[in-house]
Amino acid sequence: MKVAVITVSDKGYRGEREDRSGSYIVGFFRDKGWEVVDYCIVPDEKDKIKEKLLSICDCEKANLIITTGGTGFSPRDVTPEATKEVIEKDVPGFSEIIRIEGQKKTPRAILSRGVSGIRKKTLIINLPGSIKGVKDSLELIYKPLPHGIDILTQKESECGEG
Repeated sequence: MKVAVITVSDKGYRGEREDRSGSYIVGFFRDKGWEVVDYCIVPDEKDKIKEKLLSICDCEKANLIITTGGTGFSPRDVTPEATKEVIEKDVPGFSEIIRIEGQKKTPRAILSRGVSGIRKKTLIINLPGSIKGVKDSLELIYKPLPHGIDILTQKESECGEG
C-alpha cells in the first residue's frame, strides 16, 4: 500500500509552524507497514493543491492521499474545493464518519468541510488540520482502508464478508 500525505498550510509552507499533523500521518502509516511515497506542505491555494493531487493521482504514485488542513471556514480554507475539482467519484462515508463521531468529542467537528473521493486508482481523504482531529480521524477510518484500496486497485473484487 502506498500513501501520500499533503499538509495544506500557509504558515507550514513558509516554515513558520511545525507540521505536527502531517508528520503524525506519515508515522501512523509507516507503523502500519505502508510505503509513504510523498509528503509535502503546500500553501492554502486551490491551484497548488489541485496540482499536487493531480500529479500524484495521474501518475498512479499512491493508492491513498491523505490531506490535512484547509477544511474549515476561513476564506483561505479551500482544500475541499480543490479536491472536488479533482475527484471523479465521491466516497462520502469517510468524511461523514469523521464528522459524526468527531461531534461526540467536540462540537466543532461539524465545522469540518472535508470531502473524500476517488480519482483513477487513488482515494483522497481530507482530514482536519489539528493534531487531535487527525489522530481521532485516522483511528476511525483506518480499518476499512486496506480492503477499499484492494478493491480500487483490483487486487480484490468482492466486498462481501464471507
